[in-house]
Amino acid sequence: MTATRPAMGWNSWDSYGTSVNEDIVMNNARYMRDHLLEHGWDTLVLDAGWFDPTVREGGWKDRTGEAFGAGDRFVLDRYGRQMPDARKFPSAADGRGFTTLAARLHDMGLKLGFHLMRGIPRQAVEEKLPIEGTSYTADQVADTSSTCVWNEDNYGLNLDHPGAQAWYDSQLRLYASWGIDYLKVDDMQNPFYEREIAAFGKAVRDCGRDMFLSLSPGGNMSTRYVDFLRQYGDSWRISEDLWDSWPSLLDQFAKLARWAPYQSDAGWADADMLPMGRIGICAERGEDRQGLLGVEERKTMLTLWSMARSNLMFGGDLPTSAPSTLRMLENDALEDVTAHTVNNTEAKRERIIGTDGDEIVWAADTTGGSVRPGSVYAALFWTGSAAHEVTMQVQGITGLGHAPSEWRIVDLWDSTGFATGKAFVDADGVLRATVRPHGVVWVALEPVA
Repeated sequence: MTATRPAMGWNSWDSYGTSVNEDIVMNNARYMRDHLLEHGWDTLVLDAGWFDPTVREGGWKDRTGEAFGAGDRFVLDRYGRQMPDARKFPSAADGRGFTTLAARLHDMGLKLGFHLMRGIPRQAVEEKLPIEGTSYTADQVADTSSTCVWNEDNYGLNLDHPGAQAWYDSQLRLYASWGIDYLKVDDMQNPFYEREIAAFGKAVRDCGRDMFLSLSPGGNMSTRYVDFLRQYGDSWRISEDLWDSWPSLLDQFAKLARWAPYQSDAGWADADMLPMGRIGICAERGEDRQGLLGVEERKTMLTLWSMARSNLMFGGDLPTSAPSTLRMLENDALEDVTAHTVNNTEAKRERIIGTDGDEIVWAADTTGGSVRPGSVYAALFWTGSAAHEVTMQVQGITGLGHAPSEWRIVDLWDSTGFATGKAFVDADGVLRATVRPHGVVWVALEPVA
């Protein structure tokens, strides 16, 4: 665990699936550098398929139950470690890996990451490739009974064999030498592979480079794992893949509320990527589209993720996403709240009789950023289909013993032109705001001397 805040960046999956290539990465990197870096967005992550020349557009290539054929091969080095496909990543030719691409991003002030699966490539096992620095081969350390139910590219490891840890150590040494900053490692948590997480986390810790370790996928993971997860990772997914529908977004409220008491600078529960902007270009789910969430729903998503201190990983293609969506990403409150808050909590959830919605209020205390010391953040959400006034006692937001004579209210969406439903405190000390359907009013309460 080396990170100082949840990650903010871009992931290729929602827009490009397994078809990401070097031009796509650089186009998104240039947009991030020119428009978003100053607002805290700094990481680009290549999702699945970067080492597989055979993947198809539109998602995973289904190999379930199939053996590898002669033309069905990953790009691996002589030790079985995944290497970028040079047809998609020309700078990786001649065994350079992502060294050149990482250096380009670092020169832009950005970070590079990529996706891996748990375990060891099945191809390396079938070819009995050696494990660097040992007398062992891949077939000796693999657990061939352990495969991912939705992707059989890898076998799990037999962690009773001394070469199993050596495999992860070798893999991580290579990727550290390239200058990689972020790893998204899949098929680790659902089911929960405790020993694999520990072995991979140890390899990251010992590789000689600080890397952000993000564990996937989610599901209804137990909060009882939190101390273990903090020991080995920086963030951990708490849901299945999220796509651009209101019911899917609505489900995240309860998941994030359950994990909120455990969020700290020791590691963060992650509500998944943000399916916003232009997605589905050649991805796993749906057609090429600007994400189907409305303006208020996009505000709700960004606000909820920030108040819950989740990673913020944008899923849309930055250069071709709608300007109105991209403008939302320039909101400096996203970084302020994600990086500089404590005591983040769902302070209220109430179903309003006679409506189809809930009033949900989140609160958090500031530890820095651009607001005054002693400020408190409040997000007033409304899940119903017609506008509604959401209310909350100020004391219930600020907490006991935190009651200056007056509060200055700052609308946190105002700077990007998306402020709606002006908030105010009435004579009885109640914070009130009219909130649009599926929307939010997000404010900072700054103490007035």
